[in-house]
Amino acid sequence: MKARITPAVGAPHARVLGVGGYRPRRVVTNEEVCERIDSSDEWIRTRTGIVTRGWAEPDETLTEMAVAASGKALAAAGITADALGGLIVATFTHLWQTPAVATGIAHRLGADRAAAFDVSAGCAGFVHALALASHTVRAEGGHVLVVGTERMTDLLDLEDRATAIIFGDGAGAMVVGPSETPAIGPVIWGADGSQQDAVTQTVPWDALRDDRESRWPALTQKGQQVFRWAVYEVAEVARRAVAAAGLTMADIDVFVPHQANVRIIDAMVRGLDLPESTVVARDVTSSGNTSGASIPLAVDALLASNDVGPGDLALLIGFGAGLSFAATVVAMP
Repeated sequence: MKARITPAVGAPHARVLGVGGYRPRRVVTNEEVCERIDSSDEWIRTRTGIVTRGWAEPDETLTEMAVAASGKALAAAGITADALGGLIVATFTHLWQTPAVATGIAHRLGADRAAAFDVSAGCAGFVHALALASHTVRAEGGHVLVVGTERMTDLLDLEDRATAIIFGDGAGAMVVGPSETPAIGPVIWGADGSQQDAVTQTVPWDALRDDRESRWPALTQKGQQVFRWAVYEVAEVARRAVAAAGLTMADIDVFVPHQANVRIIDAMVRGLDLPESTVVARDVTSSGNTSGASIPLAVDALLASNDVGPGDLALLIGFGAGLSFAATVVAMP
């Protein structure tokens, strides 16, 4: 008779134990953005809700921002980096094909024994990474650090009106650890690859090798296509995530969608029939769209404002390039 593999014994449940964020020093106004495009402060506010965004300076690298956000999350969770069993980074602006930026972040934090890898799912990446962390804790036990870190400005064409007004840089982090009670719901995730051209690069990286005259690959998106998809299709994903957690919309205390723009957020709030008492994250107004960093940054801002408290149930939903989506309900730390 063949020997059998001994199964791993993890925690009964997982929860978010601490949150931290880092915002770039440089705050960029709409007026500054409009120096290179044909637009105005009024138009940008009306169409996106964005007033300012943070653009990272050269020393504010993906790693530096992530380390700063992670330090705050670890302190809030009351653990040190050497207690981490894993570190998962959501990013798509890491310009090195290899190694993953997660390995350098882990080393800087002192988590050299932790598994460390990146997840690339665009603006939906953080919730993907959070779900993987939750699954890992329940399967293996221990603690996992989840980080969203982006330098969107490295992939921006500042003369492209469709994107230059929207995006910002930053990093956010959450520590996920064991729990005796359910505190992270099932994830509802997926992708619609038939719309992969909605958010993409102008040219692939190999264009720089094959055609020396090609411009630097820049982010491009079809805003109206993404808007329609997010409002009508992704809202249904949110409903499914709430139902999968055994809840109703009336149970949701906090709504933290990916911070794409205020019009999308407001349309989703109306479509989901959330209670008037539900606190809605609108961090995009001051931070811009920070892609994989937007959800943890928005949660960090809400916790700092005292608008939410421990145990409040928050619906998190990320959506973006792919077109990818992921949603779950978590209890606030």
